[in-house]
Amino acid sequence: MAIHLPNRQLFIDGEWRETVLKKRIPVINPATEQIIGDIPAATAEDVEIAVEAAKNAFSRNKGKDWSSASGAYRAKYLRAIAAKITERKSELGRLEAIDSGKPLEEALWDMDDVAGCFEYYADLAEGLDTKQKAPVSLPMETFKSFVLKEPLGVVALITPWNYPLLLATWKVAPALAAGCTAILKPSELASVTCLELGEVCREVGLPPGVLNILTGLGTEAGAPLASHPHVDKVAFTGSTATGSRIMASAAQMVKPVSMELGGKSPIIVFEDVDLDKAAEWTLFGCFWTNGQICSATSRLLVHESIASEFLDRLVKWTKKIKISDPFEEGCRLGPLVSGDQYDKILKFIAAAKSEGATILSGGDRPKHLNKGFFVEPTIIIDVTTSMQIWREEVFGPVLCVKTFSTEDEAIDLANDTHYGLGAAVISNDPERCDRVAKAFRSGIVWINCSQPCFCQAPWGGIKRSGFGRELGEWGLENYLSVKQVTQYISEEPWGWSTKVDAWRNLRQLGFVSWQHGQHFDPAFQIIRARKSKFTLGEICGN
Repeated sequence: MAIHLPNRQLFIDGEWRETVLKKRIPVINPATEQIIGDIPAATAEDVEIAVEAAKNAFSRNKGKDWSSASGAYRAKYLRAIAAKITERKSELGRLEAIDSGKPLEEALWDMDDVAGCFEYYADLAEGLDTKQKAPVSLPMETFKSFVLKEPLGVVALITPWNYPLLLATWKVAPALAAGCTAILKPSELASVTCLELGEVCREVGLPPGVLNILTGLGTEAGAPLASHPHVDKVAFTGSTATGSRIMASAAQMVKPVSMELGGKSPIIVFEDVDLDKAAEWTLFGCFWTNGQICSATSRLLVHESIASEFLDRLVKWTKKIKISDPFEEGCRLGPLVSGDQYDKILKFIAAAKSEGATILSGGDRPKHLNKGFFVEPTIIIDVTTSMQIWREEVFGPVLCVKTFSTEDEAIDLANDTHYGLGAAVISNDPERCDRVAKAFRSGIVWINCSQPCFCQAPWGGIKRSGFGRELGEWGLENYLSVKQVTQYISEEPWGWSTKVDAWRNLRQLGFVSWQHGQHFDPAFQIIRARKSKFTLGEICGN
């Protein structure tokens, strides 16, 4: 079935605009290697226009049109976007599959998750209204204090190609719920559905400039966006190397960033498991979305007593995986997103062989597919911890395997990595699962499963996998600042000089200690408590 790619421009200030330099990038179907359309290629000139639009939208009508409006007002737009996504689910799923190469069934699941994420943050936007002016308990009755949660401002959202619209939504939905205005810069390798989000926003009447969408190369659009002086925060999902450069750029202006970066996540399989159930979760955790998942549990640690039998099960399961065009019924593994990714994965596999590892299964192009960026699901054994395939993120359908003999050894091997995004443990012993979950050095832990993700639960890593959390209430906090408001409510004068003198003399008399963190008012409480012996004038030295 022929799929028509809409011919879109950049989405800026609520309308479609041609790039200043009139540059475009071809869109290649990764299953056929054929050009099927193109997308606009933004440059620094377009970034300036988009940032100005977002800045104006944030402050328009003193913020009443968006940033200072009620959460309930913003929630209406988020729900309208969710409804449009659901209405266009079939079309958007097909566009996602042909653009990124993921199986159509998975792409359609993603569209459900996109709509659900917008709905979820609509609820949290409404909840913000009830949380404003939350009181702060103070030790002094002469003051009262409360907290305001306010949008950070103009935010840059830079997203990857493995879940093009879904990972964009993880940032767009909470940013808009918080009251920020945003510029979304998706990966040039898969931007088609992100541009369609612009059309959805136009159709629901989102105020102009609240969300702007720039497609283009990272060096030409992403870099000038991240370093722009009027961008108040950068949220990035992608490689650790790119994240490091964005952090360095943001540091020049002390600009906050949140990062969801690479991973090399472990999955530990103990000897007490159901082998078939464990095999399915192990393969799903590594090969889902064509293995192109930052949290993929691509380092398998299996107990030595079951290793041989378990690997046999894995190979049998792997041979059942249907590798095909994403639109074929039953497809479970489609093509990698691009020719560069295809070459990169094959180089990883070749390097593993040259270092002494053994390719147990897969490792090449499927024999029945002559075109497209397809790589067989690959299992590699005889791996050492110093090998590149064990230590570096592959971002493809490649699983490397080591055995262990004790729980402590498994934990040490699992944590011996620069990354810390996800980790999984499979065992029928609940107490062991709890111990291992606590011992993992990662931001996400799965027990007897791998890769489930819910918009209500926090997502993010530690170490070189980044910092900050997306999803859940934590995702909303990413785009909010906290403002303390404190009011003096006593009818009495503050009496600054008198309080200072009283404080000094009380310290000399041994009643209070600076090291104990006492403040002026507790000093007067002591005066009141001891007034039978001292007058205020005596304490002040008068």
